[in-house]
Amino acid sequence: MKSLLLVLSALTLPCLLAPISNAQHKADVVVYGGTSAGIITAVQAIKMGKSAIVIGPDKHLGGLSSGGLGWTDSGKKETIGGLSREFYHRIWKHYEKPESWRQQKKSQYGGRGQGSPAIDKEARTMWIFEPSAAEQVFEDFVAEYKVPVMRDEWLDRGGSGVTLRDGRITEIKMLSGVTVRGKMFVDATYEGDLIAAAGVATHVGREGKEVYGEDWNGVQVGVLHHRHWFMKPVSPYKIPGDPDSGLIPRVSGEPPGEKGDSDKRIQAYCFRMCLTNAEENRIPFPKPEGYDPGQYELMKRVFATGWRESFGKFDPIPNHKTDTNNHGPFSTDNIGMNYGYPEGSYAERAAIIAEHRQYQQGYMYFLANDPSVPPEVQKRMKTWGLPKDEFVDNGNWSHQLYIREARRMIGHYVMTEHDCLGSKETPDSVGMGSYTLDSHNVQRYIKPDGFVQNEGDIGVRPPEPYEIAYGSLVPKKNECQNLLVPICISSSHIAFGSIRMEPVFMILGQSCATAASLCIDQNIAVQDLDYAVLKKRLEADGQVLAWDGSITANGGLDPAKAKGIVLDDSKATKKGTWSTSSSVPSFFGIGYIHDGGGAPKVKAKEPKSVTWKTTIKPGSYEIRLSYTANKNRASKVPVQVRGIAEKTVTINQRDTPPIDEIWVSLGEHKFGNEAEITISNAETDGYVIADAVQLLPVGSK
Repeated sequence: MKSLLLVLSALTLPCLLAPISNAQHKADVVVYGGTSAGIITAVQAIKMGKSAIVIGPDKHLGGLSSGGLGWTDSGKKETIGGLSREFYHRIWKHYEKPESWRQQKKSQYGGRGQGSPAIDKEARTMWIFEPSAAEQVFEDFVAEYKVPVMRDEWLDRGGSGVTLRDGRITEIKMLSGVTVRGKMFVDATYEGDLIAAAGVATHVGREGKEVYGEDWNGVQVGVLHHRHWFMKPVSPYKIPGDPDSGLIPRVSGEPPGEKGDSDKRIQAYCFRMCLTNAEENRIPFPKPEGYDPGQYELMKRVFATGWRESFGKFDPIPNHKTDTNNHGPFSTDNIGMNYGYPEGSYAERAAIIAEHRQYQQGYMYFLANDPSVPPEVQKRMKTWGLPKDEFVDNGNWSHQLYIREARRMIGHYVMTEHDCLGSKETPDSVGMGSYTLDSHNVQRYIKPDGFVQNEGDIGVRPPEPYEIAYGSLVPKKNECQNLLVPICISSSHIAFGSIRMEPVFMILGQSCATAASLCIDQNIAVQDLDYAVLKKRLEADGQVLAWDGSITANGGLDPAKAKGIVLDDSKATKKGTWSTSSSVPSFFGIGYIHDGGGAPKVKAKEPKSVTWKTTIKPGSYEIRLSYTANKNRASKVPVQVRGIAEKTVTINQRDTPPIDEIWVSLGEHKFGNEAEITISNAETDGYVIADAVQLLPVGSK
């Protein structure tokens, strides 16, 4: 046992709050897991007048939210309420402090990732942040609400870790001997260890599509949705084209299965890397122990096809840092190397985590140093490295592997794609999801034509935000009556692909705590709680339980409440095909539109334009254009203004709009009875965004 704990300690961080061996503790609500959901669960329980304790293997609070995922996968932000939104408000407050900007000026970063400046400061949010900033917010929550936290405590999964009596958990025991008694228990881990140890039914892997009548579950051979597959033929054999020569590393020789079949495979894990190119804060990518450049032979072959998108997911967070995620056919996702993790022993999981770390650190060292890497890629990669001021007690490397899925409970109600895609009515909402039904690849296999391909990558957008059922947070009553689950909820593989977002986990953590507290008050099983009572308290605490398509202050801005004449993109005439998005705030209405294309390579873009035309009182007006800035936007977007005269203004949509971080001025123009403004994608070098135009009579500002 001692050797096991040493292995685990080597892969995590030094204990910040040492456990007391063989001590007994108790609380009304016992939370196993110090993830984002776990901390929010405890805070809500205490706000409802209950005692709560957080105990679990985590050394650092916040799970993946403080472990590198700083570019929040949020979907529609107006569906995020309660304490989850409070977390992102506290992030905003953090970055309002001048001392939070160490390597970069706040003005230089701009309003990226923030809610609208037009919103009251008590409701402002920021959705992009550094790992250390997120961890401090969780520590502040714990300090403010006086949440007892017992870290580096591992549930005894050997059969005696959970004591049940009459269908209820009475206490849980850690490997150290520490026990905790409680009235209600919450499993807030990514792995679902407590639910499994309590004997609650779980599932690992992809259900066959026939289990729940889903279109997007099961094996997905032949389905290519994103940019994470091999766009050109690549041989998987040591001698290209020769099967007898054997396979190169990171390719499976196993048959992939038939489309729609069930399997035990799970989507790939990786570390969400926090990197920096601020020279004074940068540590060059280290060469990991056991580094083998041969592990990246497949990457060499991808480069040989002309692929050059290594920096496609270096998403910028404050202080010249990134949240770097998987991108491309061979990247940070360690495909096929995690199948044993969900139900593995602690030692087996530790080995999988170590292998993932070695693979990913080796991959970054390879890109920055191997002579086979294209010079233009390597030169740029050498400017990046690990930040000195992040994960300082873990070699500047994240302490949290991205467990995209592990066990999922089979509970009172199972969320499926039918709930997410709006083809059925979901009962008893306790929160909402809205992110794409998203699965990363689960395997890398050999196609019948002898070339390699990735499989499992799915991206299906819900038509609108969807409700998450209370029944998906609780087990079946005959299995356990005082256990709730905010992360490994009862859902199919593909539904979980959308639900599995950190803001949603925090939403569900608050809902679990609310239900647990109400059940304590009434001395009832979690399955017997009157939903009307639960709903009333959730809404009183700011949870968003339904979507009516309306514009809200924290989602799209209302054109009717802006000065002058404001015309949303819904009021424009469009030529060509434009796509709708709402992923980057701030925008008017329900979103903005874009032309769907990056820089032209072989041939010019398909000509597209958006024209706003309106009747006005003759006179002089300042014309403003609204757009959402990002690094993938076009730098020279032509906007034509037609009035008494005609003028074309070129704007850079990579820069944050200078007026209230919403508008860029196109200057003053004279008009007769009609004004016409047209934005086009002619000869542009990135995504062209069209959101809204504003006409302000001169002298009215």
